[in-house]
Amino acid sequence: MDINSYIDHSVLKPSQTLRDLEEHIGRCIELGVYAVCVNPFWVKKATELSGGKLKVCSVISFPFGLDTKEQKVLQALRALEDGAHELDIVMNISAFKSGLTKYVAEELKAIGRHTKGYTRKLIIETAYLSHEEKKLALELAVDAGFEFVKTSTGYAPAGASEEDVKLLVELSKGRIKVKASGGIRTAEQAERFLKMGAERIGTSHTFSILKRE
Repeated sequence: MDINSYIDHSVLKPSQTLRDLEEHIGRCIELGVYAVCVNPFWVKKATELSGGKLKVCSVISFPFGLDTKEQKVLQALRALEDGAHELDIVMNISAFKSGLTKYVAEELKAIGRHTKGYTRKLIIETAYLSHEEKKLALELAVDAGFEFVKTSTGYAPAGASEEDVKLLVELSKGRIKVKASGGIRTAEQAERFLKMGAERIGTSHTFSILKRE
């Protein structure tokens, strides 16, 4: 299986430098990786370095999702102005777990209204959610018009699991795509998730996965 074109390569660690970004983007272009995922500060530079040969994805309210609705909308708009093609948006997990479902729904719909025409992925952080909460989070993403639901930021106690990916694919019923992310370190893992129905893989281990480390 050619997994290269399904990978969103993450360059999100706070210690990573401009030199790291330049190196990673160069290697991603050579390997035919789908996208590079960066923090908002680096979106403009990543867009310049990619030269249209690689999609640029910006994370929004990463990694905890605890910015306000207004702050998230502004972050999203600025990232798009700077050249981002896609947005990986962290759901307000604390509000969601507090039962503030209406607020979370309004936040996602506000982001959705202001970013139409772009690919939006909602990071629901499955490690913190019950079975019913995962179902509800997916429905909120669908209602907001997002294109993907994404398992994890990579900062929670656990990342993507086969159980969660299978559940999200089943619940999606073709209405939304699934991005498996968090803890994916081998080609075998990535291939399993893709065969289960995931349509994108998020990882910072791209080069070892593709045997180019």
